[in-house]
Formats: sequence, structure tokens, C-alpha cells
Amino acid sequence: MNSLVPPFDLQQFFLGPWNGDVAGSNFWIVLMGFLVTTACGLVGNYLILRRMALVGDAISHSVLPGIAIAFLISQNRGTLSMFLGALAAGVVTTVIIEIIHKKTRVKQDAAIGIAFTSLFAIGVILISIYTSQVDLDQECVLYGEIAFVPIEPPVKFGGVVLGPLPVVRMGIVAALTILLIWVFYKELLVSSFDPGLALSLGINATLVHYALMSWLSVVVVSAFESVGAILVIAMLILPGATASLLSDRLPVIMGMTVVHAALSSILGVHLATWLNCSSAGAMVVMASVLFTLAWIFSPHDGLIRRFVFRRFLRHEAPAVAEIS
Repeated sequence: MNSLVPPFDLQQFFLGPWNGDVAGSNFWIVLMGFLVTTACGLVGNYLILRRMALVGDAISHSVLPGIAIAFLISQNRGTLSMFLGALAAGVVTTVIIEIIHKKTRVKQDAAIGIAFTSLFAIGVILISIYTSQVDLDQECVLYGEIAFVPIEPPVKFGGVVLGPLPVVRMGIVAALTILLIWVFYKELLVSSFDPGLALSLGINATLVHYALMSWLSVVVVSAFESVGAILVIAMLILPGATASLLSDRLPVIMGMTVVHAALSSILGVHLATWLNCSSAGAMVVMASVLFTLAWIFSPHDGLIRRFVFRRFLRHEAPAVAEIS
């Protein structure tokens, strides 16, 4: 009978992904995972600060009706039409959430749930009705397949091959994400912590909010083709949540988010090679492992520190009582 988990070979685990012909493919997979996790993680830090982490989940699910409608209008599965359709759906999702939240007594978390479940259901219905016309791979939309990235058409510039199209596109999105955060760092920081203070400083917090949500849509849509709509939410939350356990300074958290992206991508490919499973899923698992380690060993809120502190209090409290 086959074992549930393949035998662990230390040498194969660490060197297997970089031996032979698979090394080149795994390089692009790791790079794509790093770019996706970096872009999602940096934007996700602001979602965590605003307590809006599930907005990413809403947008990642709402892309399904967007790409279905885009296909029905354009009658082709070109990257541009799919991207524009999914992007439009993401922006519409953000607007619907804000309208429900601000124009009714419904709380924001409930508004998020209403928006993404409704739009996702519309997407499922559209594909079901027009199943003979809409030639879409639903599993690819939901789960993604980062392993196909190396075989995508290459992008050439001046006779030089830059890399597969999804990697180049995600690289541009990640670079723009870093640039926009650097340029609008003050506006994003102040409006995330205190919209009232932002208004007094002349910062339009509402405009910043919609701009952030719009860029979130761009990041999610750019990422879901490779890692899937369902896994994008993990990329949005886990890097920032892990970094926030290790520091309370936003610049440090941003740097740790990038480190987390690199580690989860590399370790994810090694795990996927060992278990022969989805690389995107393995990256998320390793991101969860890193979060667990930070939760245990965090110098501020770690489980070990809390355990030691409680023991210290139990030993010191009787001594203080005797002295008093």
C-alpha cells in the first residue's frame, strides 16, 4: 500500500528542484510566486491596518463574472479582454461594498459577504447558461496553475528575452506597487490609521480608499491567473500578518513582507517537488508555516514569550505579597 506522504529524502528535497531540466522552469515558478506574494503582501498590509482583509477575498471571487462577460462581449480569450473584464468586476465589487456599507445599516463585513457571494454566483450562472459558448477553465480561474508559467509565450525587448508573459506582467505590477506605496506613503499611512486626521491634513481619505481598492483589483487580477482566485486571499493576508507579529513599525513590516514572499516561494517549490502537488498551494502552506513560527517565537506576542512571562508572574507574585 502506498504511503500517504512520500519518503523524505533530504538531498532530494533541497537539491531536487534545481537539478537537470527542471531548474529553469522552477526558477520562473519561484520568481512568479515571489512577485505575486510581494505585490499582494504589500497591498495587504494596508488592508490589515484598515481591517478590510476580506475585501481581497471579495474581489478575487468577483472576477469570475467579469471574465465571463468579457468573453461574451469580445468572443475571445485574449489576455487583454480577460484582464479588463476581471478588473472592471473588481472595481464594481469595491463600489458595491461601499454603497451597501454607507447607504444602509449593514456592517462592512456583511457588505463584503453580500457583494462577493452574489457576484460569484452570477459568474457561476453565466458560465452554466452559456457553457457551450464560454470556453473557460473554471478550475484554472479558481485554483490557478503556476506550473504553466514557464511555457507561456516569452516577451522580447530589443532582441532580448525578458521572460514568460505572466512573469513580466506581474513584475511590472509589483514594481508599480512598490513605486506607488513609496510615492503615496504618507497618504496611505494617515488615512489607514485615522481618516479624521487625514482630512485635517488636507488628504482626501475617500479618494485614497478608492485608489487603494482599485489598485488592489489590478494586483488581484494580475495574480489570479497563476495562483488562482481562492489562493490570492492567502497571499494578501499571510505575509503582512506574519510581519506584524515581528514588528510594529510599518517600514519594517514592509521589508519583512518581501522577505516572507521570497521564503514562501522558494520553500513552496521545494515542498511541491517533494509531495508532487500544486506549487501555488505549497507556497501558501509554507507561508502558513512561517506565520506559525512567527506566532510561536515572536519577541512581542509570541506564545513562548507569553508562556515565560506568565511563569515569571506566578513566581514573582508570591514574593511581592510576602514583602508587602
